[in-house]
Amino acid sequence: MKYVSEFRDGSLARKLASAIAKEARSDRVYHLMEFCGGHTHAIFRYGVQDLVPENVNFVHGPGCPVCVLPVRRLDDAIELALHHDVILCTYGDMMRVPGTKQKSLIKAKAEGADIRMVYSTQDVLKIARENRGREVVFFAIGFETTTPPTAVALLQAKAEGLTNFSVFCNHVLTPPAITHIVRAPVEPGETPVRIDGFLGPSHVSSIIGSEPYEPAARDFRKPVVIAGFEPLDVMQSTLMLIRQINEGRHEVENQYTRVVTREGNRKAQDIVASVLELRREFEWRGLGTVPESALKIREGFSEFDAEKRFTISAKQSREVKSCECPAVLRGVKKPTDCKLFGTTCTPENPVGACMVSSEGACAAYWTYGRKRAAGAVPRGAAA
Repeated sequence: MKYVSEFRDGSLARKLASAIAKEARSDRVYHLMEFCGGHTHAIFRYGVQDLVPENVNFVHGPGCPVCVLPVRRLDDAIELALHHDVILCTYGDMMRVPGTKQKSLIKAKAEGADIRMVYSTQDVLKIARENRGREVVFFAIGFETTTPPTAVALLQAKAEGLTNFSVFCNHVLTPPAITHIVRAPVEPGETPVRIDGFLGPSHVSSIIGSEPYEPAARDFRKPVVIAGFEPLDVMQSTLMLIRQINEGRHEVENQYTRVVTREGNRKAQDIVASVLELRREFEWRGLGTVPESALKIREGFSEFDAEKRFTISAKQSREVKSCECPAVLRGVKKPTDCKLFGTTCTPENPVGACMVSSEGACAAYWTYGRKRAAGAVPRGAAA
């Protein structure tokens, strides 16, 4: 690969669109869930949905780690910052996510809490070294992609004896979530979501490889294609899924071969395994409790575990009842099905996490203008 533009070529996109139209049978509808929020944004930014036949339907999944974090865990982080006199560090997307009563980290910061946005775990270690008299907590979130940097930071802190550093660990795992989606019972009053195949996450798969998706593909007969982030990647992966569905196959295929291998990054996996281990269960916004779907800090590093270092009160956390973010994350509804979308809930005044994150489905709909609520115009756009 020399240029990103190679994967945004209009003439190649038209050829792929023609191939998809030829392969997609007119007597059926194809429901393809893109698990990664990056795919959702690529689909809308480049108009991929408009290049494929109407019977090819993209279903938006829980592929945004900021969005799937339950309100309770965010409330816990806010309590750490407000009531334990810590320096709380986290990635930028978490700052504006609303918790209970619309309290966010940025609002807690306005109330006097010492909350800092960081770009990497190395930034957090630097802050801890420069503030030896203060407790520094890293509010760690993310899928398998961001887990190795957290593990490296824990190893460094232990080697340096950095006793004022700890991690509030909220790393979650994608293969268990895919399994949960295809086997989870339907919520009362909801229409069952149909999924014929998955566009598998790309950056996640660069760490874990394509192999972990094989049990779900085999056991639930759902094909998975690991897809890159560019529009031609998504279109080629869509074509590969349609071919599998037509042929009655349910395999894991890797479109993103320039980055992903079957075994993944073994060194990164070993580093993570040396510091973190599976939780028995973990709550996901929209999915509920998912078994063995998250990581916690191993006993050998327990002195760096913020959940053991600090006592957090068990307060009642709650979602905004009218916000459809949980249903959007399950693929049951689209952002425009939410009565708050584009009216009460906008990027300037987000009600749900899906409107805040750069990978959220609501943010994609808003940013790229797909079927906004009538009268809702993004800032700077002509009415």
